[in-house]
Parts: sequence; C-alpha cells; structure tokens
Amino acid sequence: MSISTLSNVFANILATTASRLPLPAIWTAGTEQQRTLMLGVSFAILSNILFGVLYAYSSFLAPLSGTQVFIWRMLAMWAVLVGYLLMSGRLNMHIDKLRALGSVKQWLWLLVPTPIFLSQFWLFMWAPVNGQGVQTAMGYFLFPLMMVVFGCVFFGEKLSRLQWLAVAFAAVGVCSEIVRTQSVSWATLWVCATYPLYYILRRLQGIGAIIGLLVDLTVCAPFAVAYLFLFAPNSLMLVTGSGFFMAMLAGLGLLSVLAMKTNVDASQMLPVNVYGMMSYLEPALLFILAVTVLGNPFESAMIYSYGLIWLGIACLIAHGVRQLRRARKGMHMAKMANAV
Repeated sequence: MSISTLSNVFANILATTASRLPLPAIWTAGTEQQRTLMLGVSFAILSNILFGVLYAYSSFLAPLSGTQVFIWRMLAMWAVLVGYLLMSGRLNMHIDKLRALGSVKQWLWLLVPTPIFLSQFWLFMWAPVNGQGVQTAMGYFLFPLMMVVFGCVFFGEKLSRLQWLAVAFAAVGVCSEIVRTQSVSWATLWVCATYPLYYILRRLQGIGAIIGLLVDLTVCAPFAVAYLFLFAPNSLMLVTGSGFFMAMLAGLGLLSVLAMKTNVDASQMLPVNVYGMMSYLEPALLFILAVTVLGNPFESAMIYSYGLIWLGIACLIAHGVRQLRRARKGMHMAKMANAV
C-alpha cells in the first residue's frame, strides 16, 4: 500500500468517525476550504502520533547507536520512497520536475533546507538514547511558538485572543524553565531555531512533500552508505545478518516516510499559525515517552514550567472547540436559510 493511500485511509477513517458525531456537516457539507482544513488537521494528528512512536523506536534497536539508527533510517526511508515511486509509476514525473530546474541558483535554493532536515532527523534518533530526550522535547515545545512568529511576520496571519493567550502561557513556561536551569540545552536551541526554517523554506519553494523528501534522502544516501562501510562495518554485519533488524528497519523507513509526508502536507494545507499550534501534540508525546519509556530524568521543579505550557495547550483546545461550534452554527443557519 502506498504512502498516499495510507494517508487517505486515515483521513477516510476520520471522516467516517466524524459522520457519527454531532458535527457531520463540517466534514461532508462544508466549503472546500473547510474540508481542506479538516484534512490538514487529520494529517497533522497522524504525523504527530507517528513521530511519537518513532521517538522511542531507536531504544528497541540496541546495540545500534543513535547515529547508526539515524543512518539506517535515512537509507530505509530512501528505499521505501523510491520503491513507492517506482511501483506507482511516478518516479519519472518527479525526476522531470527536478530536471526543469535549469540554473545552479534554483538547485542551490532547493538544497538549502536539506542540511536542516538531516540534522533534525539525526538529533531525533540520537537524543532519546543519550539523555537528551527531555531537552529535545522542550525544543519541540518551542517550535510552534517560532512557527507562529514566522506566520505573523512572513504571511501576515492573525491570531485570536485565545491563541495569543496560548502563546503567552507557553512563552512564560519556557522562560521559567530557562531561568530555573540557568542554561538552554543545545538540543533545545537547535530544534526551535532551525526546524521552522525547513518548513517555511519548503512552503516558499512551493514543492510537494514527495519531491522534497526525494531530494533530501537522495543527497544523504551516498554519505550514509560510505559511513556504514568506513565507520560502522560491525553495524552493517549485524543488520544484514539479522531478519529481526531488517524487518525493524523496514518498518522504520515506512513509518518515517509516512510521518514526514503527512507532516509536510499538513504544513501546506493549514495556516502557519494553526499548523504551529497543532504541533504541540508531538512534544507532549515526546516528553511523556522520554520520561516513562526512555527513563530520562524529570525534576519536580519542571511541573511549574510545563504546567504553564499545558495551560497554553488548553487554550488552543478551547479555541478549536469554539471554531467548531461556530462552523456548526454557520452550517445550521445555512441549511435553515435554504429550507426557507
């Protein structure tokens, strides 16, 4: 089953479930913009859940190190993506789009986000098994705030009062944590300072999620192979000689491509501030996994700062409920008008 098919299956399941709830008209009879918004929301939820699963994935691949898991993940993603494009007959179409880039400047512009992509995926696999799980989760808590700033500055998007309140709570929570620790982890800074740039650049470039992934992974693939042969031959022997590791890495590649595609699709379907706010789901999952499954340390003093961040999330939920109620009321009034 292809990646796009899996994404659509999830959206269809969500649509079927929604049809049994008190808000069926929002999905089935709404405007094209409303349906796009709902699909973007479903993709955002799916991608955040998958990223949460992937965060703990490397802990089940011992004795591979975090860096080795990252290398294998990149190769597995590349194999899954190219295999899907070959089976679907779309590989040549995407290659033709890349060939249409006629100048060095266009290629350089396309490749600018790639180092950001690779560094973030390395950190995502390295941090959970090296005691940086909580710090990385903090970076992902900051990520939506940065997305909101970018949305306001570059796209002129406006925030509601509840959204501003959510941003304020989250900002105070993050600042209190920085004051408490008297430092900021490099992992936290790297996530919140560079990851928003990847999505903004891809959005400005106007390329699809598949082409962006194909470029990023193809650039990485030869370096990944060279790393395995030159620096990690034991890892190569371990994986190629074990059916368990082969199956686990195949699953890692499939889940990674699906998570990244749905995430980038959501970022292109949703307003930047809405996408950024929904991204709070991922760090919440990462934080829980880091403390419970991965055993990263958690201090009781963190409750205050993270409590403020969760207050911000509560404001976002309240904002979402209000928007749904307004949409439902608008659809009801429209139906009444048509009936008259």
